[in-house]
Amino acid sequence: MMTSQLYAPSFSLLPKSSINPNHLIKDGSPSLISIVPRYHVRQNRTKKKSSSLVIHATSGELKSSPASVSTVTSTENQAFTVKALVTVTVTAGGSSKRLNRPPDDNIDLLRKTLLLELVGAELDPKTGLEKETEGYAYNVSHNDDEVVYEATVTIPAGFGDIGAVQIENEHHEEIFIKSIDLDGFPNGTVNIPCNSWVHSKSDNPQKRIFFTNKSYIPSETPSGLKKLRESELQTLRGDGGGQRKTSDRIYDYDTYNDLGDPDHDDELVRPVLGGKDHPYPRRCRTGRPCTEKDHLSEQRSNSVYVPRDEAFSEVKQKTFSQKAVKSVLHAVFPSIEQAVLYRDLGYSLLDPNLSFSYFTDIDSLFNEGVTLAKPKTGRFFQTIMQWLVKTITGGKDDLLLFETPEIYKRDKFAWFRDDEFSRQTLAGLNPYSIELVKELPLKSKLDPEIYGPPESWITTEVVEKEIKGYMTVNEALERKKMFILDYHDLLMPYVNKVREIEGTTLYGSRTLFFLTEDGTLRPIAIELTRPPVGDKPQWKQVFTPTWDATGRWLWILAKAHVLAHDSAYHQLVVHWLRTHCSTEPYIIAANRQLSAMHPIYRLLHPHFRYTMKINALARESLINAGGVIESNFSPGKYSTEISSVAYDQLWRFDMEALPADLIRRGMAVEDPTAEHGLKLTIEDYPFANDGLILWDAIKEWVSDYVNHYYPDPNLIESDTELQGWWTEVRTKGHADKKDELWWPVLETPEKLIHTLTTIIWVTAGHHAAVNFGQYMYGGYFPNRPTIARTNMPTEDSSEEEFLQNFGKNPEMALLMCFPSQIQATKVMAVLDVLSNHSPDEEYIGSLKSAWAENPDIKNAYDRFSVNLKRLEGIIDERNTNMKLKNRVGAGVVPYELLKPFSTTGVTGMGVPNSISI
Repeated sequence: MMTSQLYAPSFSLLPKSSINPNHLIKDGSPSLISIVPRYHVRQNRTKKKSSSLVIHATSGELKSSPASVSTVTSTENQAFTVKALVTVTVTAGGSSKRLNRPPDDNIDLLRKTLLLELVGAELDPKTGLEKETEGYAYNVSHNDDEVVYEATVTIPAGFGDIGAVQIENEHHEEIFIKSIDLDGFPNGTVNIPCNSWVHSKSDNPQKRIFFTNKSYIPSETPSGLKKLRESELQTLRGDGGGQRKTSDRIYDYDTYNDLGDPDHDDELVRPVLGGKDHPYPRRCRTGRPCTEKDHLSEQRSNSVYVPRDEAFSEVKQKTFSQKAVKSVLHAVFPSIEQAVLYRDLGYSLLDPNLSFSYFTDIDSLFNEGVTLAKPKTGRFFQTIMQWLVKTITGGKDDLLLFETPEIYKRDKFAWFRDDEFSRQTLAGLNPYSIELVKELPLKSKLDPEIYGPPESWITTEVVEKEIKGYMTVNEALERKKMFILDYHDLLMPYVNKVREIEGTTLYGSRTLFFLTEDGTLRPIAIELTRPPVGDKPQWKQVFTPTWDATGRWLWILAKAHVLAHDSAYHQLVVHWLRTHCSTEPYIIAANRQLSAMHPIYRLLHPHFRYTMKINALARESLINAGGVIESNFSPGKYSTEISSVAYDQLWRFDMEALPADLIRRGMAVEDPTAEHGLKLTIEDYPFANDGLILWDAIKEWVSDYVNHYYPDPNLIESDTELQGWWTEVRTKGHADKKDELWWPVLETPEKLIHTLTTIIWVTAGHHAAVNFGQYMYGGYFPNRPTIARTNMPTEDSSEEEFLQNFGKNPEMALLMCFPSQIQATKVMAVLDVLSNHSPDEEYIGSLKSAWAENPDIKNAYDRFSVNLKRLEGIIDERNTNMKLKNRVGAGVVPYELLKPFSTTGVTGMGVPNSISI
């Protein structure tokens, strides 16, 4: 196991490396793409020859992973030699596999493959210059997984501590260097994890640099490393110009101006997100040219640039790769469409709006499957589908048979029940929207001249009728018994726009819940509202869980609309905006402003793994114009625009901390005497109960770490890199909110600890809670429909039409409201992919070897790991406590989304360090 390398930061001066995109796919295997993340090493490898390397070593420290590296001092009075071993990972399809090309064989024969330059930590006191000594490394051994190069380097007398190693790759292709080991120092071997791509000298003459493992804040940087520290950051920042190549390692900012495709179709025009009109976080700049029809929009391409070491490892690539996503979109989806056509023989042309005819048709997706015509890319298609769905049968056709989602497996009728509808607001896929009602009547803040009367029709009388016998409405408000899902004001401005799109509809919605004596929620009213349109006035209606047949079916339809709203809000705001999108600026700023030898960079780096690549894939296929979200969720082409509105109106960094989020929604109040310093408004709130333990564990770990490196609080304000990072996060990464007064100022240990804890919570706990249950809860789509396609039958219909279209067959009316067959199966396939844990997943608290060199930090991390194991035990115990009705019961899916660890696959548990999928 190469555990120590998994979280190693990339320790390089990051010059532009040289990767020919055409070399990423080898031997006709599109699923094997040699894209390796900046710090990750687990890869499949194939046997190959190696090439020449040059290594320069500088005394000081290398930007490398948090693996064990000792400070080693040379003999002061005499020179000596050390053996340098460079381990290069063989990548399937990567350049390392092509090290047997004739020109490179010639380099190997000359024994000049890699130039190693060792750099001293301190400047030469006589000359004031960096101390350097070098030697060439050549191929000495290789196997299917690795190639080892060896160099003999003379260390001059008085050289001092090794601070860095610079590498010049004489090979004609880039290589992936796993580690450098320097053997022969008096105090033992120096191990420098690299885990990074090194470009060819022929493509870029600039040397790559790797610092040793000791962390330094800027003011404590050894004199011999100061220039290298700054030049490395300058390389990472780039010059702000030019189109990025696959091999580049440059981090810069841009707006979301690449979601539309105006040159392809006028229907694919989308606004630029980021700026005054549509505030938004920034993404990584690619430098692609603007479109011909819109100079503000960027041309789309087959692949989206991310800095070289931000890409996937080979293991990750095979589990969830660019090709895997494309296979779902371009191979599975068309086959699903054909299957729908074949199954409904009455249709001579494909109808994308075709509904399921019966609920048994939905059930058949899990027990009978959908027969898919085998595409020409049969072998690859079959490889992908074998992990995407349960089984592929041989023969003429392939059988798409979805895994049975946990909720359907435990209780196939759970989706139909009001108690489960309510329970999932606390322990389901979106536990972030439920909030306390503080006053009645409810009232919109929108302009009544445009949207109609602002007063809600969920009146005191309506509520009183539903809770009669329990308490009065005033008592319910005083005792904090009323809760709401409120999507009214966010969605109302888009209702009439969305209704112009064929095959979807929208309302503003409010759903009211009452907290019962046993701690569970009961839905008591749903209000759906349409603003005025044309000569029609505002329409609104309140639905309640009545007992007559007509009222009951209307209630079920109203719930379907609310669930579609909740699904869209969850995916666009709670999931995409608040985790993926908002985190990318932290990553870009960290790489531009924090040296890899900075302790805060090393702390945060494991929590940034794979996020930029995942976000690039999302822009390519999920949130783009005509992509998965727009095609299958209610807001349609306005989806990402709505997330921009949510960012503008709702997103605040200081509210992203879990305790602050709970307090803002009225789901908790500060209480110094209570556990976690908070008292929950609903005691049995599984997400909050488990999340607060995780939050506290993260905060304790971060506190120990920060207090170790900043024993004097004044060091925080004087840390130029730290302050530069946070300033850039605010002024560039979240530029549209740069003047907000709620941004924390990093001037005390407490504020730094809280800021870092918030970021780690968002990337780990928040994301895990809203991502890895997607297939478990959404795989059976009646439980969480992503779209409502028809209006309520009571809107603008005569009594005769109502009875004809709804009264005779309400089940069919519900099925027609649900996603179409094509939409449902497409979303199911994507949710299966997005809920999956890769075999190389790195879970929170699992990086013990990364901190082994520093005893104080190691002990703190060990305590962190113990706390996480304790959390696992607490969650297991809670899930057997029958008094906790929101997480335990007959047919109830236990709440495990915040259990720290998991096995591979779709498990509904596990908290990775980062937003890795």
